[in-house]
Amino acid sequence: MQKKLPLLLLGCALLPASLHAEIKLPAIIGSHMVLQQNQANPIWGWETPGTGVTVAFAGQSKSAIAGPDGKWTVKLDPVPASFTPQTINISAGPSKVTLEDVLVGEVWMCSGQSNMGFQLNSDWNGDLEALASTLPNLRLIKVPQVGTQTAQNDFKGEWKASTRESALSFSAVGFLFGRYIHQVVNVPVGLIDNAWGGSAAEAWVRRTSLEKDPRFATLMENTVKNETAKQSETAKTEYAAAVAKHKELAEKAKAEGKPTPRPPQSPEAWLAGNSRPGNIFNGIVHPTIGYGIKGVIWYQGESNASRAWEYEQLFPFMIQEWRKEWNQGDFPFYWVQLADYMPESPTPGDSMWAELRAAQTKTMSLPNTGQAVIIDLGEGKDIHPKNKHDVAARLVRWALAKDYGIQIPFHSPEFKKLELQGNKAIVTIDCFGSSLRPFDVEEAIGFAVCGEDKVWQFAKGKVVGSDKVELTCDKVPAPIAVRYAWANNPVCNLTSKEGLPLTPFRTDDFEMLTKPKSVAPAPASK
Repeated sequence: MQKKLPLLLLGCALLPASLHAEIKLPAIIGSHMVLQQNQANPIWGWETPGTGVTVAFAGQSKSAIAGPDGKWTVKLDPVPASFTPQTINISAGPSKVTLEDVLVGEVWMCSGQSNMGFQLNSDWNGDLEALASTLPNLRLIKVPQVGTQTAQNDFKGEWKASTRESALSFSAVGFLFGRYIHQVVNVPVGLIDNAWGGSAAEAWVRRTSLEKDPRFATLMENTVKNETAKQSETAKTEYAAAVAKHKELAEKAKAEGKPTPRPPQSPEAWLAGNSRPGNIFNGIVHPTIGYGIKGVIWYQGESNASRAWEYEQLFPFMIQEWRKEWNQGDFPFYWVQLADYMPESPTPGDSMWAELRAAQTKTMSLPNTGQAVIIDLGEGKDIHPKNKHDVAARLVRWALAKDYGIQIPFHSPEFKKLELQGNKAIVTIDCFGSSLRPFDVEEAIGFAVCGEDKVWQFAKGKVVGSDKVELTCDKVPAPIAVRYAWANNPVCNLTSKEGLPLTPFRTDDFEMLTKPKSVAPAPASK
């Protein structure tokens, strides 16, 4: 018995150490990361509840106590940009973690659907851009696509320096935007790519926030109905039958040498997918909330085009909610307006995509926002236009001008005023210090007018002076309203002298094509 006693005492002596958890850090905080310059940066992780944690960086030391859930957070004091690789030392009792090769510079999040997720290797000049992508002070991290109703605290990923290999699989718009800032502003840049193709805006917002806002009552009612249907026994039975039927069709197609038909979609696909409200927020956004960023670039809207009327409220709401979540004030938020897409229409009229573009334009009423107009960069047959360089260039103009003090044109011309003079409609455009320029031909193309009958007709346009367009149409002797580039895929040609396209617009307030029929009209003012 006496021989066993020292071993028992030794075991007791080691017991506290064995109960002490290892320091755990989220993927967003790791070696090779970039910290946002000139602002307090949160650093967080998990340890045994009640354990003291100390974080040392750049001559400063910050401490915190792990809470009941094990999470601890410190805020580092602001530091200026630096190309010098530094270390962050984190200690908690006997546990120590050292983060290597940490830079300080500008951090931008690259969000949206497939056109933001569109990889550099698919860009027209992706192979060429890759040759200029070995940039050790440009850092990249990708957040995997996880859709869930449960908020996640972490993801699988890691920061990497930009190389040919890491850049080719990164967001083309994000990479090219970040490279411009890195090289023009001369600072390290960190880019977070969390785009998810086909995603709907409501999936990027905290679900409880949507549920509390009466403007989205119909959206959430439809969500609950869909959830109930997708999780029913009927849905499971129908899916099993569809799978069996697909198997038969696939075997028949193979025997006949024909393409295999697309398999049926599981009910679970929507439940864990990119359209269910809150899914992307929980699985992708939540694990990164709090990480110091300069701002966000966004390319999304295609999936919400059929609900543009709703998007007028949903998109600015999403931006405001993200700003609340980050608690960094009104950080810059710049987006890409929808490109031209689908067949060109031979006659003017209503358009869901035009209404979505207008909803995006209206969102510029929020502070520190901006819109890159690319109505000339799309492809009618492809929802994923391959020229992402010009998209990124128009986006980065906003950041360079508004956030980095670079004197450069950045704002696309916008509608300012309409004057009606008999059979003429004269449109004044705000050119923001520039002037109008018709592309390719002298005539201003892309305008339509209507009379009291509300029947739209294409009009002849003539640029007058630097900022006016005179419109006439033989079929409309007394025009009352004007639209420009108001189509899914409009033919239009007005730009600023620097080549920034005139923003699509309408002067009428006719009922929107995407307005739900059940929405009651607003009460008349007294």
